Amino acid sequence: MKKNPLDVSIIIVSYNTADMIGMCLDSLGAETGLSREVFVVDNASTDGSADIVRNRYPWINLTVNKENRGFAAANNQVLPLCRGSYLYYLNPDAKLTGPGVIEKCVRFMDANPGVGLAGTRLVNPDGSLQKSVSWRYPGQKFAMSEMEGLKGEIACVMGASMIARTEVIQRIGGFDEEFILYGEDQDLCLRVRRAGYEIGCIDDAVVVHYGGQSERQSVPAEGWKKKTLAEYLFYRKHYLPETIARIRKADLCKARFRLATLALTMPFLGDGVRTERKRTKYRAIYETLKPLNSEGSN
Repeated sequence: MKKNPLDVSIIIVSYNTADMIGMCLDSLGAETGLSREVFVVDNASTDGSADIVRNRYPWINLTVNKENRGFAAANNQVLPLCRGSYLYYLNPDAKLTGPGVIEKCVRFMDANPGVGLAGTRLVNPDGSLQKSVSWRYPGQKFAMSEMEGLKGEIACVMGASMIARTEVIQRIGGFDEEFILYGEDQDLCLRVRRAGYEIGCIDDAVVVHYGGQSERQSVPAEGWKKKTLAEYLFYRKHYLPETIARIRKADLCKARFRLATLALTMPFLGDGVRTERKRTKYRAIYETLKPLNSEGSN
């Protein structure tokens, strides 16, 4: 097999990140121990972030799309151009904590040939740990037969900072472009495992992720609807129809129960903002699943 000419190809997909992209790229500048190339794919930003990359970082391979193609498609767009043995995916709202982070990732992958993809440790700006590793897929307790024979224990890692073997990602066809905003990382991880590889976690490679904390704290109703639809796209790809029916029934029952409980207890709860967030979440999930449920059996 011909060895790739570079250690790593770094891919960043950006959309209206003018306030963050410079910080992200500056942190990459400290990585000097590897042969590398960096791709930024701008998904038709309107805030001047593409100009920041073009004018301040001439060493970046910049691609500017005329329309927002979504996270998955934008990543796949530069995959044929990548010359690194590994692909390192980084969110533009993240920064490396110091020199050597990506080098640690490459050394980990070199030392663990059975790992096809691995995530790093993600922390919030205050240093607290972000949940970036999942040991189960959505709805997996209903789908044990579909998960037989998978390598390793980790189900998936957050796509904000992860490294993968280029030949593995090329073999499985990259990200599934049906996923627009949510769910593409867990789908990719499952397909890597089904290709015979494990998912890993590199604890000593630390990345600050600015977006993770705020996203969890405040997700609008439309966001919950998109998350729910992405989960059911994942189910349709990987689970049996009877499994999906069981998951949908359980999700609907849970949403109904939580909405009823919140309606009864809301007058007595002190944190009205938090309670309203929960109600927004479960109402959006219920409204998304009810039409899906009517297409199948109740």
